[in-house]
Amino acid sequence: MTTTQTTLFSEIENVIKGLNPATISEERKIVLQPLADFIQSKVATQQKISINFICTHNSRRSHLSQVWAQTIASYFNIKNVFCYSGGTEATALFPMVAKTLKGAGFKIKTIAETNNPIYSIKYGENAHPIIGFSKKLDDDFNPTSEFAAIMTCSQADGGCPFIAGAEKRIPITFEDPKAFDNTPEQAEKYKERSLQIATELFYVFSQVNL
Repeated sequence: MTTTQTTLFSEIENVIKGLNPATISEERKIVLQPLADFIQSKVATQQKISINFICTHNSRRSHLSQVWAQTIASYFNIKNVFCYSGGTEATALFPMVAKTLKGAGFKIKTIAETNNPIYSIKYGENAHPIIGFSKKLDDDFNPTSEFAAIMTCSQADGGCPFIAGAEKRIPITFEDPKAFDNTPEQAEKYKERSLQIATELFYVFSQVNL
């Protein structure tokens, strides 16, 4: 049986085609390489690739990373990639994150309106939607073993020296766009961080030899 590549929504595909990995510094590429190596090792042995992006509140950077990683894996037609996110505590997916992703072409639907809303996030017509909501890193929704734990914020990285069940723990930290909440630069800075994360994950998955 042959597996066909998921067709991304055209707006998302255009965003991805516009990413420029040449803007990534050599120092930053060294930080990103362990994740590329983890993915490559799983591809080489035809194993499932589970990646859990972890931040303190699971509200901003970890969600952006989860969504872009899943989407870019599909763009490169890398199979059996399952991306998750979690926090050291659960809060809520920050609305500006959903708005930023929507601006990049993702189709987002609110499944449940609560203090911690649940979103369906689609990147392609026939793609399985990503279920976005804030949760602790060891939530039942997340894998319990054989996953790479990607620490997307320095606070979670410093506060969690050990992640139970993680096969690999890789710090890839990003500046928090929260610093610009309720300022005139908010939308611009969230978009900037989203595109940085997308660019760096594009670089990571582009390193994988199928």
